[in-house]
Amino acid sequence: MSFSLAIVGRPNVGKSTLFNRLVGKRLALVDDQPGVTRDLREGEARLGDLSFTVIDTAGLEDATDDSLQGRMRRLTERAVDMADICLFMLDARAGVTPTDEIFAEILRKRSAHVILVANKAEGQAAEAGVLEAYALGLGEPIRLSAEHGEGLADLYAALMPIADTLESRAAVVEAEAPETDVNVEEEESEENPQGLEARAAPTAEKPLQVAVVGRPNAGKSTLINRILGEDRLLTGPEAGITRDAISLRIDWAASHDSPPVPMRIFDTAGMRKRAKVQEKLEKLSVSDGLRAVKFAEVVVVLLDAAIPFEQQDLRIADLAEREGRAVVVAVNKWDIEEHKQEKLRDLKEAFDRLLPQLRGAPLVTVSAKTGRGLDRLHAAILRAHQVWNRRVPTAALNRWLVGMLEQHPPPAPQGKRIKLRYITQAKTRPPGFVVMCSHPDKIPDSYTRYLVNGLRADFDMPGTPIRLHMRGQGAQNPWKGKRKKQPSRLSKHLKKPG
Repeated sequence: MSFSLAIVGRPNVGKSTLFNRLVGKRLALVDDQPGVTRDLREGEARLGDLSFTVIDTAGLEDATDDSLQGRMRRLTERAVDMADICLFMLDARAGVTPTDEIFAEILRKRSAHVILVANKAEGQAAEAGVLEAYALGLGEPIRLSAEHGEGLADLYAALMPIADTLESRAAVVEAEAPETDVNVEEEESEENPQGLEARAAPTAEKPLQVAVVGRPNAGKSTLINRILGEDRLLTGPEAGITRDAISLRIDWAASHDSPPVPMRIFDTAGMRKRAKVQEKLEKLSVSDGLRAVKFAEVVVVLLDAAIPFEQQDLRIADLAEREGRAVVVAVNKWDIEEHKQEKLRDLKEAFDRLLPQLRGAPLVTVSAKTGRGLDRLHAAILRAHQVWNRRVPTAALNRWLVGMLEQHPPPAPQGKRIKLRYITQAKTRPPGFVVMCSHPDKIPDSYTRYLVNGLRADFDMPGTPIRLHMRGQGAQNPWKGKRKKQPSRLSKHLKKPG
């Protein structure tokens, strides 16, 4: 049985370091500055033969108002209520603080299973702090060093009996559950008329990867909370609240009648201009968001309706296109826009003019606050994903190439005629094509763009990145360019008669 473990404690006691140690990856941002983690981050952890879900939380602070610290505390308390086990972490070198005593009392009331851990316990400087931890009344503290991996065996020994108890309780609940003879089977999907590959359809094992990116305060976290139907991510009027790239698993249905689609949505930190990013922590946050873009299949570029298509918005959209990801442009805060028809017309004109490399990509208007337009966003994401996986038969491609050559033959630079012999699709995700031709280095970029635009229009691939490579045909002479080897004096002497 798998259980959930929430790591809680004051800021800068090492919660994210232990989280990374348990999941075996550097998923959470770690820095000496306190208060780095703000959202709840989940990961699949393994300790010995135990497999469980670990939750990294924001640092507990003594704030109960609507400030940023107060909202972070409420999110952490929600993680405590969700988790099966709470791991309360102290800084052994700092000792027990009054804040630790307050939260120890809260955990005693809200969590059935609490494990006390004294982190940074290596060396003699931590002895006094470990002894002070006994006074909290949460049992014997476990000496741990998340940085160096010390004390994990003791943590395993503390988790094992609780895990057995949770497993036996789950077995009793399952045995007492009423039997049912209803067998729900998934209907076989009809053959896709658009020629998509079978692996293009998202499944529970391979959900559709969606990254939401944009400038700070565009409403990315609010939008994802609206999709989830709960306040899972920290939001507020302050710009730059999100720091980690948080991934969330959801089965998203556009309506009650439509089937849910398995997705993994990444919430990323707001990306400012590179010249404005000076702090180390913000650099780590932006790089974490860029890594999410590389792993995503569909990238939703979220704009602010009040100031759309800023220079940074264009850079972010161009980055997603260069990474070869399917792109959906969403304009948020549409509920406060007064002249909607005029604004939408201006948005479409600016989109075609400023982002010609994404011409035809979906442009949808949404309101993360009210939830309007989410059905259109859902359909646009699925449509972009289908086009991104598009595969065109070779016969259809070569018939298309003949028509393109008749309509506009390639140029003849320096009198050398260029022959385009045939075309084939080499890959999908994004669609990539190879044209076998003579003199591939002489083909101008304008003619390549002509072919790419033709592929986009004639095979219904709007907005998706298309890669077109020109490749020469025919075997190369291995001796071309090499000087003829001169005979040696000895060989000349041997060839003389007598």
